[in-house]
Amino acid sequence: MGESLLIDPAARAARTRAWLQLHFCVVLWGFTAIFGRLISLPALPLVWWRMTLVGVALLAVPRFLRGVRGLSGRQLAIYAGIGVLVALHWLTFYQSIKLSNASVGATCMALMSVLMAFVEPLIVRRKFDPRELLFGLAVIPGVLLVIGGTPTAMRLGIAVGVLSALILAVFGALNKRYIGKADAMTVTGVEMGAGALFLTCVGPLLPSGEVLFAMPSLRDGLLLLALSMGCTLLPFTLGLVAMRHLSAFSTALALNLEPVYAIVIAILLLGEQRELAWPFYVGVAIILGVVLLHARIANTKEG
Repeated sequence: MGESLLIDPAARAARTRAWLQLHFCVVLWGFTAIFGRLISLPALPLVWWRMTLVGVALLAVPRFLRGVRGLSGRQLAIYAGIGVLVALHWLTFYQSIKLSNASVGATCMALMSVLMAFVEPLIVRRKFDPRELLFGLAVIPGVLLVIGGTPTAMRLGIAVGVLSALILAVFGALNKRYIGKADAMTVTGVEMGAGALFLTCVGPLLPSGEVLFAMPSLRDGLLLLALSMGCTLLPFTLGLVAMRHLSAFSTALALNLEPVYAIVIAILLLGEQRELAWPFYVGVAIILGVVLLHARIANTKEG
């Protein structure tokens, strides 16, 4: 009993740092949808450039190279496979934004919490938690209101966004299971490099493959650089560290705040409020309420 009392403060501090890191990442990720709207490139070359720039940047970091040499062949294969999922998630995410808008594309990611309640137990090999399922289901009315507040022409973008959320749920659960004690920066570099290599190989076979290697304009190039470094490399690495102290489902619910940040930024920078009706914002409020309630209950339970 005395030993647990000594451990609890450190564990609580670790969880607090993880939550702070994660929410800082969420703020940065809130800008990714905005960049997807501002960058004129199609989704395929946009994702290819994003992953390539991050991978090349990490090649110049000695810590990354040392970390790669310390990975086993099995670890490299696992992280490379997860990197392919990251590429597919981003590809569908940005395609969703191109087909709708930044606010709708980002809000679709809220479905990740619903899907994670079913996906994580299967991948992490633990029992289903009825409370997690309840919180996941509680998000559904908010998501339905969000959909009801969008124009019909954006429904295809919503469907692609739901697929992106499913891929993201699988990616998050796999990272939770396999990240282990590997260096977060090393994992980030391997996943980014593998994703870029995957798109390089299969991209030319896709309908829009001919623009995969198109050089971006100066404006798009600067936006891609900001997206890759400020909204990818930094939060991706910090996010992996935070996931060691939080369940993948808790992470998924926290990520539901990303649409809120994205919507606020989209209103300020893009004026997207003119495209959306009031149910959209009521739905976002419900999602935010579920996130905050879950965070409070989870903190009480773990503390």
